[in-house]
Amino acid sequence: MDVLDLEAFRRAPLVRRPFEHLVLPGFIKPPARSAIIADYPRIENPGSFPVNSVSHGPAFGRLLDELNGDEMRAAFEEKFALDLSGRPTMITARGRCCLRDGRIHTDSQDKIITVLVYFNPPWEQPGGRLRLLLSADDLENVVAEVPPDEGTLVCFRRSHNSYHGHKPFVGERRVVQFNWVTSNRSARAHLLRHRFSAIMKRLVPFASLPRPETSQRM
Repeated sequence: MDVLDLEAFRRAPLVRRPFEHLVLPGFIKPPARSAIIADYPRIENPGSFPVNSVSHGPAFGRLLDELNGDEMRAAFEEKFALDLSGRPTMITARGRCCLRDGRIHTDSQDKIITVLVYFNPPWEQPGGRLRLLLSADDLENVVAEVPPDEGTLVCFRRSHNSYHGHKPFVGERRVVQFNWVTSNRSARAHLLRHRFSAIMKRLVPFASLPRPETSQRM
């Protein structure tokens, strides 16, 4: 069973301003969603976890294979007019959100494309909805607001003004983040940082309390 609806992705328009982005509900094909959710890693702490550091089932593994596949790369190359051949990738998963998540940021400069795929029931909460923004200091200056419903894709080309964030939410919020990055060194550094953070959060639960200096995630 194919997991990703790349035909729908190819048909979806790329929004070019204020930065290149695309939002696509239904990027994960409906027949695949329930199996992926059942096989999603059990993540009890906030933070981003490298997918090779958490246990998951085979349906989730098929998702990872397709995200890393040549067809996925070719579709994104065409959509964003980029050559991604030879660019390393990294994948992390999140299972929970805490108060410090969601502050406005652009992503680090060594990320080329950010891909977010959500795996949550229909989202009723006002918080936790990703906002693509026009500025670095106003969460209400919104280009688009995306509920993190199961199967929904948000992707964007990282730039100096690729501002995004969300209102506070505490609780379960499942999202897979996939990135093409500039170098293997960058990928290793990000994954090591996430792995260290994951270990600390398991050992020291209060590590998930708000910290003003900590960068936020999607």
